[in-house]
Amino acid sequence: MTYISNEELENLHHIYRINLINSCSGYKSANLIGTKSSNGIENVAVFSSVTHIGSNPPILGFFCRPTTVLRNTYENIKSTDYYTINHIYLPILEDAHHTSAKYDSQISEFDKTNLISEYKNEFKAPFVKGAPIQLAMEYVEEYNIKANDTILVIGKIIGLHVNDDLLEDDGFINLSKAQVATINGLDGYAIPGLNKRFDYQRPKL
Repeated sequence: MTYISNEELENLHHIYRINLINSCSGYKSANLIGTKSSNGIENVAVFSSVTHIGSNPPILGFFCRPTTVLRNTYENIKSTDYYTINHIYLPILEDAHHTSAKYDSQISEFDKTNLISEYKNEFKAPFVKGAPIQLAMEYVEEYNIKANDTILVIGKIIGLHVNDDLLEDDGFINLSKAQVATINGLDGYAIPGLNKRFDYQRPKL
């Protein structure tokens, strides 16, 4: 097994270090966040940092670094309060990844890919058409992470769209049925399959 010390990490080529550290935490969520600017320009961008915060109230978080580079997603959320989270799935992998390209704020990634925007229930931000799980989100608050100048954005789920065949009787969403993707590092995509669900665990007697 290869061992890499902190001193060695600091001296690695920056691309190698970025790939290494982004991969070592394990598989990450693969989502497209949809927003709309105050000028009406749609934006969609890939994120691998969406995480569960709590179920009551239903809140999710994601990380971004808008203080170093202008981030259209963050700016749009701050100006409108609304955004969507859409699961990436097998047929849209390449287009989803292309949304990581740095386009000017006046250019919509929907116009540069085969991704199609759609609107539901008069929600102000665009969903990604065909995504098997679509979340309507409202901005709640944010936290500055001083260690690396990152911001944790927290939002509340105010609407949830799930393909009927994914939703099981106990509320479990079977992501594997929709070939929902996960991200390995920055540019590796995998389609995991559900192996087994376990019962709620209690201490052994």
